[in-house]
Amino acid sequence: MTVRIDKWLWAARFFKTRKLASEAVSGGHVHINGIRVKPARAVNIGDEVIITKGIYKFTVEVLAVSDKRGSALIAQQLYSETEQSQKAREMTALQYKNQTQPAPAKRPDKRERGKIIRFKNKFYT
Repeated sequence: MTVRIDKWLWAARFFKTRKLASEAVSGGHVHINGIRVKPARAVNIGDEVIITKGIYKFTVEVLAVSDKRGSALIAQQLYSETEQSQKAREMTALQYKNQTQPAPAKRPDKRERGKIIRFKNKFYT
């Protein structure tokens, strides 16, 4: 049984819709065995699929093929992620978490709003 890569990505729950999966493949965010592919490319058992999704990069080996979307437990049986990929994603998540700054605790009061407006008007007038 052969399945298109966009259908497999959707069935494996990497993307919410087939359209998003197809756009990701067309955009060059999915590689099979190191080669950029088109959405109609067939995926086979044993293929190495590299998926770039936002700031995260997944490297998975295809264990089974399916063109039907099932539960998350069934989807996890379709692939196995490499240890290096898991560690790299954890490191990326940790770096991203450390870079983000918390939101302000409260809304700006009248005086702070005035400062913001004066600051913005410097650049837009």
